[in-house]
Amino acid sequence: MQLDIYQVDAFSQQVFGGNPAAVCPLTEWLPNELLHKIAAENNLSETAFFVRRDDLYELRWFTPEVEVDLCGHATLAAAWVLIHKLADTSPVLRFATRSGELRVTRNGDELAMDFPAKQPERCEPPAGLLSALGLEHAEVYGTDDYIVLVEDEAQIAALTPDFARLRGLPKRGIAVTAKSTRFDFVSRWFGPNVGINEDPVTGSAHTSLTPFWAKRLGKSQLTAEQGGQRRGQLRCELKGDRVIICGHAVLYLQGTIYL
Repeated sequence: MQLDIYQVDAFSQQVFGGNPAAVCPLTEWLPNELLHKIAAENNLSETAFFVRRDDLYELRWFTPEVEVDLCGHATLAAAWVLIHKLADTSPVLRFATRSGELRVTRNGDELAMDFPAKQPERCEPPAGLLSALGLEHAEVYGTDDYIVLVEDEAQIAALTPDFARLRGLPKRGIAVTAKSTRFDFVSRWFGPNVGINEDPVTGSAHTSLTPFWAKRLGKSQLTAEQGGQRRGQLRCELKGDRVIICGHAVLYLQGTIYL
């Protein structure tokens, strides 16, 4: 068996930026065990698989360790492949996922993803969270991730988390965020629970970060940057109970998987 594979750098206009995702188009679903093995072999934060069903695509995302409910950058990468490599001319790409139907549209030279918004609530940090991040104090909020608010964006760049201590905390991951002088906000995201110590750009985290910062800044349209050594840029808009996340993508490689 041979499968096409594409590696796309999402949320970047140039290779080696943003967040790399593998995209594997399928004609029918392969056994779950095989999907997990392919994702582990790719060893990227996410591998996206999709199968066309009439006028939409069934889309699934896998880290090297687990299948996840939502992934923004791999959705962006899958949409880029459909448009630029598989000649899908639909004005709106519809994806059936574990998080419901997601839609991606062309927005000039960007792609715009329509995701459900998540409203963070203030919470007590679990034992060990702040010390594992190397922080003495910070406000902590929760959705499916912990959102840790710090005062200065320089603190985010300087973070050197203890990933072994972060693994096993109750939520999916940890987003550390601050107001920025260059963007509306910046962040880094850590997810050892799902096999990703640090994800360069996490679209799904912005379904929580966008409502969080929209409320604090009193604006619905926001610019953002995520990452440490490797970074990507996003434009986000809060529209009712939805978040529109816009970004660029660029192809790094395409090839063949031999099974």
